[in-house]
Amino acid sequence: MRASSHLKSDNLISMRRLTATDAARRFSELLDAVERRGESFVVVRRGRAVARIEPAAEANGRRVKELLRSHPRDRRWASELRKLRAALQIEERSWSD
Repeated sequence: MRASSHLKSDNLISMRRLTATDAARRFSELLDAVERRGESFVVVRRGRAVARIEPAAEANGRRVKELLRSHPRDRRWASELRKLRAALQIEERSWSD
């Protein structure tokens, strides 16, 4: 897939830039490049970067549990959460606002 230029992201991974129009026209090809070759892209609209398309990070429940277990429990958390929930007010809005 041809893109207009390359740039370095904030994590130093080379990303190819392409216009929003080009991304829309070639979306299937774009996804193939991400899925098969692990490529990353920055989508540009009117000269500004508006989106990044890159391989999804692998989610793993085991890793989340390890992370949670590695920190001591906050015994006050449940109490504070109940207080916060009690203070919430449901906001009624119509879709036309």
